[in-house]
Amino acid sequence: MTFDELKEKALSLPYAPGVYIMRDKTDTVIYIGKAKKLKNRVSQYFQDTASHTPKTRLMVSKIHHFDVIVAASEFEALVLECSLIKRYLPKYNILLKDDKGYPYLRLNMKEPYPVITMVNKIADDGASYFGPYGSRSITHDLLETIRVTLKLPGCSKQFPRDIGKDRPCLNYHMKQCEGWCREENSCILYRERMEEARQLLLGNYKAVADQLKEQMLTHADKMEFELAAAVRDRLNAVETLGKKQLVTAGSLSDTDVVGYAETEAKACFAVLHFSGGNLLDKEYEVFSKPDDKTEAVSSLMKQFYLSRGLAPKLVLLPFELDDSDLFAQLMEQRFGRLSKLRVPQRGDNVRLVELANRNAFEEAERVTGKEERVNATLLALGKMLSMEPPKRIESFDISNISGTDIVASMVVFSDGKPNKSSYKRFKIEQLHNQDDYASMRQVVTRRFAHYLESDKGFEEAPDLLLIDGGVVHAKTALQALQALQLSLPVFGMVKDDRHRTRALVTPEGEEIRIDANQAVFSFVGSIQEETHRFAITYHRQLRSKRLRYSELDGITGIGEKRKQELLRQFKSIKAIGQATLPELERILPKDAAAAVYHHFHETGEN
Repeated sequence: MTFDELKEKALSLPYAPGVYIMRDKTDTVIYIGKAKKLKNRVSQYFQDTASHTPKTRLMVSKIHHFDVIVAASEFEALVLECSLIKRYLPKYNILLKDDKGYPYLRLNMKEPYPVITMVNKIADDGASYFGPYGSRSITHDLLETIRVTLKLPGCSKQFPRDIGKDRPCLNYHMKQCEGWCREENSCILYRERMEEARQLLLGNYKAVADQLKEQMLTHADKMEFELAAAVRDRLNAVETLGKKQLVTAGSLSDTDVVGYAETEAKACFAVLHFSGGNLLDKEYEVFSKPDDKTEAVSSLMKQFYLSRGLAPKLVLLPFELDDSDLFAQLMEQRFGRLSKLRVPQRGDNVRLVELANRNAFEEAERVTGKEERVNATLLALGKMLSMEPPKRIESFDISNISGTDIVASMVVFSDGKPNKSSYKRFKIEQLHNQDDYASMRQVVTRRFAHYLESDKGFEEAPDLLLIDGGVVHAKTALQALQALQLSLPVFGMVKDDRHRTRALVTPEGEEIRIDANQAVFSFVGSIQEETHRFAITYHRQLRSKRLRYSELDGITGIGEKRKQELLRQFKSIKAIGQATLPELERILPKDAAAAVYHHFHETGEN
C-alpha cells in the first residue's frame, strides 16, 4: 500500500478500542499497539511525520500494510496487546532483553545426594520448588548464602561418583565446605545438611537453629569441643541469615518502585524491589529515547510483570499511566493477588520514586555515548526550529566600548563541536559611533559576499545562523541576506537577566523557549558564550594596541624610556602637550625637549 492508501485506511477505522498490527512488505510484524480509539491513534502515524522521532519515522517508512483487531473493551485490548507482543516480539516495540521470568530454586530430596539448582520454571517431577525470590542475581546470592552457611558443595563434582577420587577443592580449605567428596563423610550426614537447607528455604530458621543448639550441647556434653565449635559457627550463620531476612518463604518484594529517566539519546526503565523496607534488588532496561514516555513505561511494565509470574502488593509509579487501573485488574486476574499502582504525592514514597528515577538516569547516562548525545541535541534543536538537525551553525556577535574599536566575531560549530579553524573576526569599517544594527548588517553582508565569491575560508554556507541579540538583530541579519538574494534560517539569541540565552527568536518576533530541554539550553548557551568570548578577545586586542600607541611615538629623540618618564612626571599626554619648554628641559635633553614642544604646538594638539 502507498502512504496515501495507508492514511486513507487509518482514517476509515472505527472509534473503538482495539489493537493495531503494523507489517512490512514481507508480512513481518514490526509493531503492535493498543488504542482506546483506533482511528485517532493509527491515523497519527500518517499525519505529521516531522514530529516523530527518527525511529518512528523509520518504522512508518517500513509499513506496507496493517491490520486491526477491534476489542469489546479497553481491558480486552490490553490483554490482546500483551499476548501479541509476547508472540511476535516486533522489531519497533520497546522490548525487555530478558523476559524469562524470575527463577526458582529446585531441590529433590528423593535423590541419594540431592542438590539445589536454579531453574526458570516449575516442573511436575516430584521435586520441591522455592521462590521466586526476585532476579537471577538475588536468587543466586540466596543460593550462595545458604551454601556457605551450611557448608554445602559448590563445585562441579557429582556424588557419589566423585567421592574419594580427588583431594578436596579450595572451598574445603577456606572452611566454606565440609569436603563432601572425602570418603569419611556419609550420605546420611549429607542428607541431614540438605534437610536443613530445605527448612531454611521454607523460612523455618527457628527450627533449624533449635536443632543446631541441641547438637552443639550434645557435643559439649560428650567433651567433643571441636565438633561443638563447628556446630556453633553454623548456628551463628543461620541466625544471621534469619535476621537479614534474605529468604521470604516463596514471596517476592512487597513494594516495587518504578523509575524512569532520559538523557539526550537514551531512556531507562528501572524497578527497585523492597521488602520490609529493605532494598533487595534493582532491575533496569535501557533503550532509545521514545516519542511517548508514558506509552514506553506502560509497555515495559506489562512485559516485566506478566513474564515474571508474580506481582507485589504495591507498585509506585513515576507518573500517571493511562491504563494503570486496567493493568492492575489484569495482574489480579493472572496472579490472584490485588496489586495497587499509584503515583505518590508526598512523604517517604516520593523519595523512593526519586531514588528510582536517579538510578534510571545513572544507567541511561552511563550508556549514552558522547557522539550520540551531540546528535540527539542537534536533533532536538532542529525539531524546535522546524528544520533538519543543523550540521554547521554560525554565530555572530558585536563588541565595542563607547563606539570605539568596533569588531564582530563569527564562531562556527560543526556537528555540535567548535570548529576553531573556521572562526572569523571582522573590524567594522566606516562606523565611528556605536550602532549594533549597522555593524551586524555590515558583518553579515561581508561574510556572505565572500561566500558568493567563493573566497577561501568562506566557501561553506551554514545550516543555521544565530545572532547574539533580540528580534531586531535577527531581522537586520535576515535583511542583509535578502539583499544578497540568500535564504538561510536566522534566529536571535535572547538573554535573561543573568546574561544567559533563555530563548531563540525569529526575525518576525516569535520566541522559541529552549530552557525546557536542558541539553539544547546548555548547547545554545555554550555557542553564545563562545561567540561573545571570541568577540571580546579581539576587541581587547585592538584596544590594547591602540592604547599602547602614544602621541609621543615618532617624535625625534623620544624612545620608550623617555616616553615613560614623561608620562610618569606629567601623568597624561594632555599635560605633556600643555607643558612649557623649560618644564620639558628639566626632564629631557634640550634637543628632545624642543622636539616634543614643537610637535604639540606646531600641530595645534593640546
